[in-house]
Amino acid sequence: MCGIAGYIGSDNLSQHPLEVVLEGLSRLEYRGYDSSGVAVNTKKEIAIRKKVGRVENLRREIEKNPVPDGVCAIGHTRWATHGKPTDANAHPHCSQTNNVAIVHNGIVENHQELRNELIALGHTFRSETDSEVIAHLLGIALDECADLPRAMAKTVARLEGSYAIVAIAPSQPQMIVAARRNSPLVVGLGEGENFLGSDVAAFVGYTRYAMAIDQDRIVTVFRDRVEVTDFAGNRVEPTVYEVDWNVDAALHDGYDTFMEKEIHEQPQAVAETLRGRLTADGHLKLDELRIGEEELRSIDKIIVVACGSAAYAGHVAKYAIEHWCRIPVEVELAHEFRYRDSIVNAKTLVVAISQSGETMDTLMAVRHAAEQGARVLAIVNVFGSTIAREADAVLYTHAGPEVAVASTKAFSAQITAAYLLGLYLAELRGNKFSDEVAAYLEELGKMPQRIRKVLEQEDRVKALAAQMSDVDSVLFLGRHVGFPIALEGALKLKELAYIHAEGFAAGELKHGPIALIEKDLPVFVIVPTPRRPLLHAKVVSNVSEVQARGARVVVIAEEGDDAIDDSVKNVIRVPQSTPTLMMPLVTVVPLQIFACELAKLKGYDVDKPRNLAKAVTVE
Repeated sequence: MCGIAGYIGSDNLSQHPLEVVLEGLSRLEYRGYDSSGVAVNTKKEIAIRKKVGRVENLRREIEKNPVPDGVCAIGHTRWATHGKPTDANAHPHCSQTNNVAIVHNGIVENHQELRNELIALGHTFRSETDSEVIAHLLGIALDECADLPRAMAKTVARLEGSYAIVAIAPSQPQMIVAARRNSPLVVGLGEGENFLGSDVAAFVGYTRYAMAIDQDRIVTVFRDRVEVTDFAGNRVEPTVYEVDWNVDAALHDGYDTFMEKEIHEQPQAVAETLRGRLTADGHLKLDELRIGEEELRSIDKIIVVACGSAAYAGHVAKYAIEHWCRIPVEVELAHEFRYRDSIVNAKTLVVAISQSGETMDTLMAVRHAAEQGARVLAIVNVFGSTIAREADAVLYTHAGPEVAVASTKAFSAQITAAYLLGLYLAELRGNKFSDEVAAYLEELGKMPQRIRKVLEQEDRVKALAAQMSDVDSVLFLGRHVGFPIALEGALKLKELAYIHAEGFAAGELKHGPIALIEKDLPVFVIVPTPRRPLLHAKVVSNVSEVQARGARVVVIAEEGDDAIDDSVKNVIRVPQSTPTLMMPLVTVVPLQIFACELAKLKGYDVDKPRNLAKAVTVE
C-alpha cells in the first residue's frame, strides 16, 4: 500500500541521492499520502526528515531543516495501518542505537509479541507502528554480525506477515539492502547507479531497465551491481526487463488532474490492449500461456477473483464469456474467496484481475486456488508483478501507468482483456468459428473511436455535475451488462465525492430499493440498446417508475433511441450499433466524468481521495 524509493550512486557525498528519492516519492504518492520521509546515509550517520501529509510538506520541512549530503538514500510515502498519520509514525524508522534505518511496506502480524520482547530488553519505541520493530531487530542483528545482508536475513526470519523492507546503515554506506515477502519491490538498473521502488514509477525518469524481485528474496544493491539471494542465502538470478512506458506517461500532459488525463486515455488503453493479439494465421494469442490447449478445453467452470473496480470488470467478463463460451462463470470478491469452502478443482480456471498485479487479497486468492489444483490466468497491467509471475497464464492490459487512485483506463482495459479471453476460449473450444471471432475483433477495434465520441460530450456531463453539486445521494440502475456499470458508477462517486451512492440491478427496484426514491433524487439509468427489445422495454419502464416518484433522472442511451426522448430531459448518448456486450466500454465514460467533475466542484483531490491508496498490498 505504501510507496518506497531508494537510490545509490557515486561514492562522493552530494544532494543527488536525496533529490532522486524525493522525486520518486512524488511519483509514488498515489500509493499512500498520509505522511512521508527520507533517510540519507552520510557515511557517518543517518539523517532523517519526515512529515505528516503530502510529499510537498516533506519538501518544505527539508527547506527549513536541510539534509546533509549523502551517498545513498531511502524514502517512504505512507498509507497508515498501525498508528495514526503523525510525524512520529512516518517512516523511516531507526533502531535503538540509530545504527540502521528502514522503510517498510506491509504488515508485521506478530509485531506486538516482538515489541514486548524488545521492551523487556530495554528498548524504547518512538512510534506506534508495527514497522519500528523491524528497525530494532535489524539493529540488534547488525551489531551481532556486522553485515547488513546477513542481519536482514536474521531479521526476516523473525517476522510474520507481509513486507518489502529497505534498509541503510552508516557502517556500510556502499550498499542498500532490501527484503521482500508478499509486498511489491522492484530494482531499477542504471549506469553507475541503481534504484529501488515499490514500482517502476519511482525511477522511470532515470532508467527503463528493471529487475523483478521474486517472493522471499534479499537484495543487496550497490552502485555498480545487484546481488539477490533467497532467505537461505542461495544466489538467484532475477528477471531483467525493459519498462514499456517513459516518464512522460506519468505527467499531467495539460490536464488539471491525472484522473482527467486517464479518462481521456481510454481509447488508447483499449487500442493498446488489442494490439498484436493475432498470430500470422489469424488466431488469437495471449501474452504468456503456460496452460495446454487440451487442458483449457477441459475447463468446466471459471471463477473470476478481484476487488473493487476490477471485480465489476469481472462481472462484465461473466456476461461475455458465458455467452460466447457456454462455460459457467462465477465472480468472487477475492477477500471472500479463500475464507469460504469454494468448489475449485483441476477443471476450474481462476481468472485474477488486478491493475497493479500486487493486490494482496487477490494474490492470496490466487495462491489458494493453486493449492486446490486450479489453473490461474491473470489480467494485470504491470509487467513482472507478483500475480503475473505466479499465474499460469497472463493477459497484460497495456494501459500504461494509472496514477489516479480511482481506476478509469485500467477498468476499460480490463474489460477489453476479458473480451479477448472470452473469444480466445470460444475459438479454442469450438464455440465460435474463426470468422465469427474475427467479426467480434473488428467490432472491438471500433471501440476506441466510439469512446472518443462519448468523450466529446464531456461538457454536457460536466454541466450536469454542476447542477447537482449539492446532492448527498445518487442511485444508479442498469440491467444485463449495464448492471456492473451501475455498480462502478456508484463506486466512483463514493471514492471521489464522498457521498452516498448505490448501484442496483434495475429489476431489483421494485423489490426494495424503490423505497429510496424521493423528489429530486438523482438517478442514473443505463438503458440497453433497442436492438434488445425485451430488455430495453424493461429498463424504459424503470425510468417511468422513478420519474413518477419525482426523481431527477439522467439516462445513458444509444443514439437513435427515441423511447425516452419525450419524457427525459437529461440524456447522454453513446454510439449507435455498439454490440450489446461491448456497451460497458462506452456507458462507463460519462459516469467517470460525472464523478470526477462533482468531486472537483466540491474541492476534493480527485487523484488522491481520502483514506484510499492505489495498490492495496495488505489484507
